[in-house]
Amino acid sequence: MTLTTTAIGYMENLPVTNPESLVERTVDVPPLGSHDLLVEIAAVSVNPVDVKQRAQVAPDGFRVLGFDGAGTVRAAGQEVTLFSPGDEVYYAGTIDRPGTDQRLHLVDERIVGRKPASLSFAEAAALPLTTITAWEVLFEQFRLTQDSRGTLLIIGATGGVGSVMVQLAEALLPDVSVIATASTPERADWIRSLGAEHTVNHRHDLTSQVLAIAPGGVDWLFTGHSEGQLPLYATIVRPFGEITAIDDGPRDVSPLKPRSITWHWEFMFTRPVQQTPDMSGQHDLLNRVADLVDEGRLHTTATQTLSPISAATMRQAHELVESGRTLGKVVVEG
Repeated sequence: MTLTTTAIGYMENLPVTNPESLVERTVDVPPLGSHDLLVEIAAVSVNPVDVKQRAQVAPDGFRVLGFDGAGTVRAAGQEVTLFSPGDEVYYAGTIDRPGTDQRLHLVDERIVGRKPASLSFAEAAALPLTTITAWEVLFEQFRLTQDSRGTLLIIGATGGVGSVMVQLAEALLPDVSVIATASTPERADWIRSLGAEHTVNHRHDLTSQVLAIAPGGVDWLFTGHSEGQLPLYATIVRPFGEITAIDDGPRDVSPLKPRSITWHWEFMFTRPVQQTPDMSGQHDLLNRVADLVDEGRLHTTATQTLSPISAATMRQAHELVESGRTLGKVVVEG
């Protein structure tokens, strides 16, 4: 007998205010792959990539959304070695398989971590996608270590990725000073509470604010909003500094050449999509983060939790994320 599950997705690109923009359907669960886990989903979170897909990517039928998920393993493929049925897990999935917005979800064990024991499913679901992104930026793109010294500027620090990156720098990079951008006093207070040494308002003169803190320019700059900003970034990153961006290109990087500034792209789905030899690095990363959480050195970034997981609630969550005014992460559970 074919196993089925209830899923939430879309069949055409519609504004989130349209009741048909996200709908529920019963779908077949594909057969378990050799490295797959079948996870019963307890909570998911909504990321900007979910909103972008719903609004812009052709669904080709019924497309199930969702990347972040937390739940319990119910079955495992024949070559699975990292988890067993009954284990509680969290993960970010991949862009080339059906999403986590369904009761039963298949995911490769090599991109799954153990759920932090100290967090609820909802609190854990806020972390995977943004944590993987922040970790890869700091430790793979910028190649920072415990001995690194310098200044890191995080553009959009009060969002999902930035709020994790601030905490990772605080926990693991003792000699890296963080400058975080925040648009309101409330956001500035929140991001300082997570560990940022300095805050600046990106709605004002960013150059003068940043150079007052780091007169020679910052060593590393992270941004989720690089379009049209490279001439500005070239004035606030020091010669031979580095920039990593997560938004989409193309970009004219010629303004960076006079200062020999290095440009990186970060795409946290590279490992699972390309099936790289080090794909299990995401498993190791998420387990390391779970340890940091359980040690009290890293905290969930969930700031709004909605319930239950239904098409109507997911539309509400998408609308919140689409507004661009969310602080931290929006989670849906139940």
